[in-house]
Amino acid sequence: MALLLGAIADDFTGATDLANNLVRAGMRCVQVLGVPDSSIELPDVDAVVVALKSRSIPADEAVAQSLEALEWLQAQGTRQIFFKYCSTFDSTEEGNIGPVSDALLEHLSGRQTVMVPAFPINGRTVYQGHLFVGDRLLNESGMEHHPLTPMTDADLVRFLARQTPHPVGLTSRTVLSQGVDATSRHLGSLAEQGVRHVICDTLDENDLDVLADAVVDYPLVTGGSGLGLALPDQYRRRGWLQPVAEPGRLDKATGSALVLSGSCSRATLAQVARFLEHYPGIALDPLALSKGDEHLAQALAFAREQLASGGPVLIYASADPERVKAAQDALGVARAGELVEHAMGQLASCLVDEGVGRLVVAGGETSGAVVTALGVRQLRIGGQIDPGVPWTQSPMPGCDGQLSLALKSGNFGGEDFFSRAFGVLDELTTGRAGHESAR
Repeated sequence: MALLLGAIADDFTGATDLANNLVRAGMRCVQVLGVPDSSIELPDVDAVVVALKSRSIPADEAVAQSLEALEWLQAQGTRQIFFKYCSTFDSTEEGNIGPVSDALLEHLSGRQTVMVPAFPINGRTVYQGHLFVGDRLLNESGMEHHPLTPMTDADLVRFLARQTPHPVGLTSRTVLSQGVDATSRHLGSLAEQGVRHVICDTLDENDLDVLADAVVDYPLVTGGSGLGLALPDQYRRRGWLQPVAEPGRLDKATGSALVLSGSCSRATLAQVARFLEHYPGIALDPLALSKGDEHLAQALAFAREQLASGGPVLIYASADPERVKAAQDALGVARAGELVEHAMGQLASCLVDEGVGRLVVAGGETSGAVVTALGVRQLRIGGQIDPGVPWTQSPMPGCDGQLSLALKSGNFGGEDFFSRAFGVLDELTTGRAGHESAR
């Protein structure tokens, strides 16, 4: 099997986000959880996304995991490598975006890569090197309160320069507006000057198309999932990718419905509030979890009772910044997060064993904990619920062979996301959904 595109994603929901866009753009795609071993069997696919949990770990560990993923993808004959990180550039001043990009570029013998975090359809744009979330600068969007990677600087050229010893440049909207040839010349000129990392302005899908055309032959590209919508068309133009009928079709969904939410983003908080207006839910408190098993047992009993009544049901640790800070002050940042992730993993494992077959998980760290606890190894990517969030399926005992799973990045989705997701799944798996164009 030779792959057109092999992606290395620094968290689970980000991996699903990219895989979703590749499928929407006509590529058959599988997402694998962690670096696969030799026993994994892949169907006929055009792209594989390797989902790591490397966003918030020490930089040297993130580099080691990413290089292991690269080695596996190279063994599959992959034409192009994509390093996927969040569209809000989630990282710290020490990494991990810069160190991982440096290591991948060096091992691929590349002299330059682009940094394209933008996803315009989801309100993530870059102008003059500054990242915007909607109409707000990144550092005024709520991301400045992120518990693990607070983003306090919207100037990505300046921010990335703190993570790498190599020069960081900018391809501005003025250059992109002149087309592919001008953009390619500009990138080439920066490369001659030794600029290895190039932040790219991106305001709309046309900018993504120009960038994809200019870098389709690069051994390494990096960014958010927006670039994943544009690259497949360039592959087709070059005759590398053939049309595929229904690349995102899934099997019929079965089992009861559960939502697990650990994200504390503004978008997820609004989604939790909307869901609770119509359906039952129970909150997890890190402080209560730290005192023993009683709080977790109460949540499990509540979920069982509600699922027996038909569900869906929500279990959430999502909370406003003040409550999150109080828990972190009492327990420490790492301990508070670990308690919630462990609890979510235990709840998922138990309830899937008892018949949950349709599961929505909100938050990258929570998603990582859940799929690890469930022992999920690979996901077949289906149609999307909202931009950046598809339904997926994985073989699981007790779910008639399939667990339907949606892994949602905290910032993604409309306010009605949780309540609407299960209706979308029914449409996707019964063939009632209409055709949806990628762009």
